Amino acid sequence: MTVPGIDWPRLVTWMAEHVPEAGEPLSVSLISGGKSNLTYLVEARDRRLVLRRPPLGHVLPTAHDMRREFRVISALAGTPVPVPGPVAFCADEDVIGAPFYLMGHVEGETVRTREELGAPSPGDTRRLSERLAEVLAAIHAVDYQEVGLGDFGRPNGYLARQLERWCQQWERSKTADLPEYDRLVARLRDRLPASGESTLVHGDYRLDNTLVRLAPPEILAVVDWEMSTLGDPLADLGLTLTYWHDPGDDERAGIPVAGDVTLAPGFMNAAEFAAHYAKVSGRDISDLGFYVAFGNFKLAVIVEGIHARFRQGKTVGEGFDRIGSAVPTLIARAHRMLGEDLP
Repeated sequence: MTVPGIDWPRLVTWMAEHVPEAGEPLSVSLISGGKSNLTYLVEARDRRLVLRRPPLGHVLPTAHDMRREFRVISALAGTPVPVPGPVAFCADEDVIGAPFYLMGHVEGETVRTREELGAPSPGDTRRLSERLAEVLAAIHAVDYQEVGLGDFGRPNGYLARQLERWCQQWERSKTADLPEYDRLVARLRDRLPASGESTLVHGDYRLDNTLVRLAPPEILAVVDWEMSTLGDPLADLGLTLTYWHDPGDDERAGIPVAGDVTLAPGFMNAAEFAAHYAKVSGRDISDLGFYVAFGNFKLAVIVEGIHARFRQGKTVGEGFDRIGSAVPTLIARAHRMLGEDLP
């Protein structure tokens, strides 16, 4: 059996020793090539499992940390935050060529587009978007000390460190110099809010990083925790809104991430989503424009990294050929959120 990123004979041997309760492994298939970590379905005789591993090629330092992802879903099991059940972690790169972990398979759907959503009633669509905000608030309400994540990050100075970290990632990944990127970094640095409340943050929260049930609407599991840490909860909200596609925003249609599901009839628009999050979380979102600008900056760096992997021929899956053109668009959108339109 040949599947990119998997050494099947070695995986079978490892599972026999470390996950014997799953029964004999029968097959493995790619669920999603993704634009980051790779996700596979492992069919075993007694259980269906999901395997996560880093992308092939060009992996940045500190990114795609499988141990970190496994640790957070293990800590959140049993909390109000829905996550897949943790099964086993493997740090030995000799098994499949990279660290990986196994988690339980959740019988939910990944929804990125209106087509994948189908045609639920507008009421059900609205309820799904409300649940997306409520689960984000639940993540931010977790007592991270109580669940064993007290050392999961350094909350003080989170935004300043995030800015420097993503600047470093840009320098490692960039395929061209962009003066407006440099000016954006300077503007963000000047506007950084003072350190305030700290919570667990997901780091890449959006609908297609959850598994959903459509009827009745529910978020069954939050996945893709690779960028989770302790920090400012509004940074999560700002990034979620960066992915949001509101009706009439034709520019957003040219950014090929997160799909167009938020355009479905009944789905809350970005302002409604933010207001619902503020209501259920009790947080002040008056400086949300900065956080959305920061989200656009962060997504621009992530997309540039994906574009760099695509140019090296190291991406798995389709839809990467247009992604590089989204970087200057995201930078321009960030400038606008800070109060300036670029020509």
